[in-house]
Amino acid sequence: MQVVYNREGIGDVLVLTLKQTEEKITTTSYGSVTRIAIEDTNEPVAYNIFGISDYLEVNRYDLLNINQSFVDQLETIFKENGLDEELHIDVSPKFVVGEVDEVSKHEDSDKLNVCQVNVGDEQLQIVCGAPNVAEGQKVVVAKVGAIMPSGMEIKDSKLRGVPSTGMICAARELNLPNAPQEKGILVLNDQEKAGEPFQVTMYEV
Repeated sequence: MQVVYNREGIGDVLVLTLKQTEEKITTTSYGSVTRIAIEDTNEPVAYNIFGISDYLEVNRYDLLNINQSFVDQLETIFKENGLDEELHIDVSPKFVVGEVDEVSKHEDSDKLNVCQVNVGDEQLQIVCGAPNVAEGQKVVVAKVGAIMPSGMEIKDSKLRGVPSTGMICAARELNLPNAPQEKGILVLNDQEKAGEPFQVTMYEV
């Protein structure tokens, strides 16, 4: 699930996106909650909660890695507005700290590197085009299933024929405050541990 809150850009609205779809959709309002669903199947694909600050302090939550407590509060808001619906969401962390164990040049590209990245419980092979990636770095990894702030879903892929599982992220791709605009991944403090959920507080402005 992608969770977006941008008060300056779109107002006091929490936008929850469950899945991307090109099918025809329908919207139904329940008080402060708008339910967006596929017209033919009524499967929910998104919810908008207007006036969200009346219900909870959004800025207290890490909207990249949501937890079950946050989901429970959303369901409570639904019920308060007459929508009796549960959110069946995988709340395992999708943005985690990774440690780059190995970097090798892509055999079919001068600008791509093939990285072996330890994310705690497994090692992922990630093809990365950032010029500053290097062995030994602690980085932010978006695992398969993560939805970036841009709305892009991270999937298994192949880049120039080489399998890539996940993405090593730049600060601006994570929509972090005061993120540098030049190309390059975000490098974390070396004290962070591989596999930990990434929290915005790990980012030093």
